[in-house]
Amino acid sequence: MLEDTIAAVGPPDEAAMTAARQLQARLTKPAGSLGDLEELSVRLAGLAGSCPPPVPGSAAVAIFAGDHGVHAQRVSPWPQEVTGQMVGNFLAGGAVVNAFARQAGASMTVIDVGVASPLPVADPVNAVGVGDPDGALGRATGSGIPRLISAPIRRGTRDMTVTAALTREEARAAVEVGIDIAGELIAAGAGILLTGDMGIANTTPAAALIAAFTGVDAAEATGRGTGVDDPTYQHKIEVVRAALRRHSPDPADPLGVLAAVGGLEHAALTGFVLGAAARRVPVLLDGVIAGSAALAAAAFAPDCVAAIVAGHRSAEPGAAVALRQLGLTPLIDLGLRLGEGTGALLALPVVTGAVRVLHEVATFDSAGVAEK
Repeated sequence: MLEDTIAAVGPPDEAAMTAARQLQARLTKPAGSLGDLEELSVRLAGLAGSCPPPVPGSAAVAIFAGDHGVHAQRVSPWPQEVTGQMVGNFLAGGAVVNAFARQAGASMTVIDVGVASPLPVADPVNAVGVGDPDGALGRATGSGIPRLISAPIRRGTRDMTVTAALTREEARAAVEVGIDIAGELIAAGAGILLTGDMGIANTTPAAALIAAFTGVDAAEATGRGTGVDDPTYQHKIEVVRAALRRHSPDPADPLGVLAAVGGLEHAALTGFVLGAAARRVPVLLDGVIAGSAALAAAAFAPDCVAAIVAGHRSAEPGAAVALRQLGLTPLIDLGLRLGEGTGALLALPVVTGAVRVLHEVATFDSAGVAEK
């Protein structure tokens, strides 16, 4: 599945991008007055291969959840059990991401790819690779109440400072879960996919992935995550350095990098990005976890960047490093660092607005407005 998906990722359509730029120049506004939104509309035209591109219809946020062996290195003040507890909170509709999904009218799917503790639900839906046409876009689109897909590769990763976090086979399986979820959501009618994540200590492997793929020092890629104090922050940087020294991951081998220092949710998000790009559907990134996964996706298939939209500028420093490497400009900057998919959901109307301009704004000729 992974190789077939990579082979299906193609470059943007240059003719559609040229047509979008020409249309932007004829609309009743000063040229360039919509700033980054103009280039965003051009990129989306190139992805779709048409001008104007489709207005993103149903939006689907997928929250991939997993735990991390590196938690044993005391990189987070939160107990590992919080991962499973927050999954329960998502399913009950009580998290910030639920509120934002209701506001955006987006569906929610939570995918357990490796939560260590038992989940507080009695009867999870096991629909990966099977299909769930009656519930694939959530129990009710826009309700903010997600369905749960149980697809654990293993119950948490190994400690990456001691051994590889995953085997190559486990990393591949997680990537393919993400590809599967992307395909299922698109088949059910999603016109844009949004990334979400949950995993206590998951900013530590994210920092290691970002450092491995970009070559920056661990200090530049590592942030405070859930808000650690100064001594814990310095320790966290050293933990990332230790993992990178132990494994010396090769950025030309993205599966090997994911196996050595990644997380199950990072690997699944990598597949989620690749799956969207292979089907030429935009994928809206959230924060630093999604950014690290997008770097891995781009290492597998560089053309997948054409499908990626950076939702927001996370307060986590590694997120800015990742977006710089990908050549992406974030749409909003609110100092967010929550994760879950919250920043992507807030940016969703901006993406829709950028496309609506090409569909709905009159040209100078059609409106009888004089040009300068």
